[in-house]
Amino acid sequence: MGRLHEYQVIGRRLPSEQEPTPKLFRMRIFAPNQVVAKSRYWYFLSKLHKAKQANGEIVSVNEIYEAKPLVVKNFGIWLRYDSRSGTHNMYKEYRETSRAAAVESCYQDMAARHRARFSSVQIIRVATVKASEVRRPYIQQLLQPGLKFPLPHRVQRPAKKADRALIIAQRPSTFY
Repeated sequence: MGRLHEYQVIGRRLPSEQEPTPKLFRMRIFAPNQVVAKSRYWYFLSKLHKAKQANGEIVSVNEIYEAKPLVVKNFGIWLRYDSRSGTHNMYKEYRETSRAAAVESCYQDMAARHRARFSSVQIIRVATVKASEVRRPYIQQLLQPGLKFPLPHRVQRPAKKADRALIIAQRPSTFY
C-alpha cells in the first residue's frame, strides 16, 4: 500500500423521473490514489444509503492538503474494524504532522496490534485534539513541557585527519 492521501469525493444517484435532482453525498476518504478513493466511496455509500455505482455518478474528486504540514498535532481517530471474533469500535490517538499521516499510522498500528487488514478497517472520524483533551497516556507523556531526548552514547571524534593519526587506538569512553 502506498502513501495515503485525503480525498473529498462527491457523488449522487443518477437523475430519474421520480427524482430529477438527486441529493449529493460528500465523504472524506483516505486512499493511496483516486481510483481506490472512488471505490471506497461507493463501498461506504452502499452501506449508508440505497445507492450503488451502477445507478450513480461521481460529481467531483478533490485531494485535501494539510493546512500546516510542518506543525506536529494530536489526532483522535474513531474507527470500526472486523476481527475474527466480530466487529469492534475503537478510539485511538496519534501524534503526526498531517491527518493522512495519522490515518496511515493507524492502519499500520491496526495491522500490527490487531491483525486487521486495510479492507476490514473503516475510519469513521478524524479530529485534531487539543493537548488538554488528550486521553491516552502514551500521547500525554509527549506533551510534557521541557521534554528532552538525550543521546547518551555519543562518541567524540577528532575534527581533522591530522588529529586522528595522533590518537592511539583504544576503547572509546562515552561517559562525560
